[in-house]
Amino acid sequence: MARTLALDVSNRLLPVMLAVICIMASQLVVASCTPEPVPYASRVAISR
Repeated sequence: MARTLALDVSNRLLPVMLAVICIMASQLVVASCTPEPVPYASRVAISR
């Protein structure tokens, strides 16, 4: 009974864990890229 429940829970969590691992991998790829140069005016908030 406990083994069946554990397998059922792990089968349900598998897609979630794959999605989390995929997101983490994409974050590493994005973080390793050099950022594009951005004009200074687009980074500064305009206050009125």
